[in-house]
Amino acid sequence: MDFTADSLVSRAARELSLRADQLIQDVERALRRDVPEMWAHADVDGDPAENVAEHVLAALDGLKRGIEPDRIESPSADLERARRLARHGTPLSVMLRAFRIGQGVVLDGMLSELPRLTGDAALVSAAARKLIATMTGYVDLASEYGVAAYQEERDRRLQGRLSMVNEASMRIGTTLDIARTTQELADFAIAHFADLVTVDLLDSVLRGQDTPMEPPLALRRAARRSVVDGDGDTTIRPQQLFICADDTPSARALITGRPSRHHLDTDGSAAPAPGPGADGDGNHSTIVVPLRARDSTLGVAQFVRHRGLYDDEDLLLAQEIAARAAVAVDNARRYTHARAAALTLQRSLLPHDTAEQSAVDVAFRYLPAGAQAGVGGDWYDVIPLSGARVALVVGDVVGHGIHAAATMGRLRTAVRTLADVDLPPDELLTHLDDVVLRLSAEAVPDAEPDGEAVPDAGLNAVPDADLDAAPDKGTDAAGDSESAGDIGATCLYAVYDPVTRQCTLARAGHPPPALVAPDGTVEILDLPPGPPLGLGGLPFEAAEFDLPEGSLLALYTDGLIEARDRDIETGLALLRRTLAQPAPSLEHTCDSVLEALLPPRPDDDVALLIARTRTLGDRQVADWDVEADPSAVSRARSNVTRQLSSWGLEELAFTAELVVSELVTNAIRYGRPPIRLRLIHDRAVMCEVSDTSSTTPHLRRAAVSDEGGRGLLLVAQLAERWGTRHARQGKTVWAELSESAEFPVWDSV
Repeated sequence: MDFTADSLVSRAARELSLRADQLIQDVERALRRDVPEMWAHADVDGDPAENVAEHVLAALDGLKRGIEPDRIESPSADLERARRLARHGTPLSVMLRAFRIGQGVVLDGMLSELPRLTGDAALVSAAARKLIATMTGYVDLASEYGVAAYQEERDRRLQGRLSMVNEASMRIGTTLDIARTTQELADFAIAHFADLVTVDLLDSVLRGQDTPMEPPLALRRAARRSVVDGDGDTTIRPQQLFICADDTPSARALITGRPSRHHLDTDGSAAPAPGPGADGDGNHSTIVVPLRARDSTLGVAQFVRHRGLYDDEDLLLAQEIAARAAVAVDNARRYTHARAAALTLQRSLLPHDTAEQSAVDVAFRYLPAGAQAGVGGDWYDVIPLSGARVALVVGDVVGHGIHAAATMGRLRTAVRTLADVDLPPDELLTHLDDVVLRLSAEAVPDAEPDGEAVPDAGLNAVPDADLDAAPDKGTDAAGDSESAGDIGATCLYAVYDPVTRQCTLARAGHPPPALVAPDGTVEILDLPPGPPLGLGGLPFEAAEFDLPEGSLLALYTDGLIEARDRDIETGLALLRRTLAQPAPSLEHTCDSVLEALLPPRPDDDVALLIARTRTLGDRQVADWDVEADPSAVSRARSNVTRQLSSWGLEELAFTAELVVSELVTNAIRYGRPPIRLRLIHDRAVMCEVSDTSSTTPHLRRAAVSDEGGRGLLLVAQLAERWGTRHARQGKTVWAELSESAEFPVWDSV
């Protein structure tokens, strides 16, 4: 058969096509051996062998038909394969080398076919030249298209990363809060390039200490975020302190200040192993980056990808983002330490938080006086009481300066102690009056040379006040006259019961509170005035009011309504008008009141406490009359069990039965009828047993031979809290039960 160079190449291609599968395997084998990087992401992008087969078949088809290289149709997925290589950071040389290796294997197969078809050496030589030119042209064109797609994807990726770094600068560090800043870093990384992020800060850095970077390194988990909600990892919880193990990526990053990448092998072993907190089980790739700012190492961030490997570009991106986050964290750290140092004294003297309770919603403000007065003795407090009740307190110690502030702290502690005894408001003020008298008797005048008073530096009690708000060195501390032995104070004490909606108030020389009804009407409550604290020998009187749910009660000190340019009545009228205006929240109401009634630099301290009342309805309260008969104990237990079941608290039934049995039995044996049992379901379950006897039960330890005397000890072991409160007639013994309460150790009972 006579051949031309073209027909010989075509015939050889047809013959080789019959063994195309073997040829494809040879090409794949060569690629796996020489360019294994092509298979690095096969689990994500699919097996490259499919692309190899498409190229081999396309080349053979073009050779069979004798068409020009530029007319041979490349595989449709070829450009996407090039883009994926760019996305994974695979070097461009890998793709080009793969093309040349594949070309060489196919050429070897074709060249081996030519001599089998003809013995004409000149024809074989001409066909070989034709074959090489065609194959080279095809590979050059495929490489050219691949390089263009690769470069386009790479440019797009680099531009995207520049945009990502810019976005990170805007989204990380929006506040001067360390926890918020680290969480913003974790949230941003999860949204863009990680499946799991942990941010750990050095505990010494958080505490403001400059310690050498030496093992053992104590870290605190500042933030954690995962793409899998509730992934079950509780090894290191947020804010938990832990020791970073030596010779781990985290430790090396902290000590050396250099980042690193770590990949999990297919057999499950990591090279190198992830550090503590990296959640290594099942992770595929990890980047560990130290957080450094201003030549200081603050902590370490770990970015984990479950599928796919991080490359060098990912490492650079993580470094850029971590560097910006580190500056934001350092700014937040410096601000936090400076602010903490400035407010430490204020926080030690003034209440800055309120305990959890369900009786009222509260908002409060404290503003110090102007430059010449400094911090004073105004205070407020919210005290949870038994029976879901709450005590609201506002007081004012006469004068300003450190002595007034110290006295305020002592009186606030005394009020809390007396409130724990569950005294009625008028009796509490009587005892508080005795405390003030004792403080006055114990006060000793400060000995000053030449009879001059020591000037007080003052205290900036709010962050927004000017730091130069202290009196000058020669200023006479007029407000410290109480240090010479005379201590005066005023106080308003209110107790609100969300079950009965009754509020009992008593005041000692203090301005009366304002009440805003649900319909918006405002009135100043008419309370018996009572003398200021420290006079002694004069009685205090309480008043009771029924408050509808949603009523607003405003307690304040005289600095709010008194001013040089107006009298008290004018101040009260302005307060009523301001409170009558609707507000979206209690916080807004506080701000509106202060803005309407106070100048920029008030002449006196101001404490403001606003409370909105809540109620506990019939579904949260149950009560029963109990007969003064021992047989009534079992019925009381049954009633309690049924009620707890209706509340869905069956797990508390056994504990509640024991407590109710002891309290009801004591009331029957030692109290006087009528006896009532009440359950309140609030943040906890409260059991109350009331009778008309004033005898107070006492906890004691029974002897081994005693048959009784262990009831209250058992109640104390089972209850979170327990106690007794007295009323005008009789008493109430109460116990607070919690779902988290553990059963007592019987040996102690």
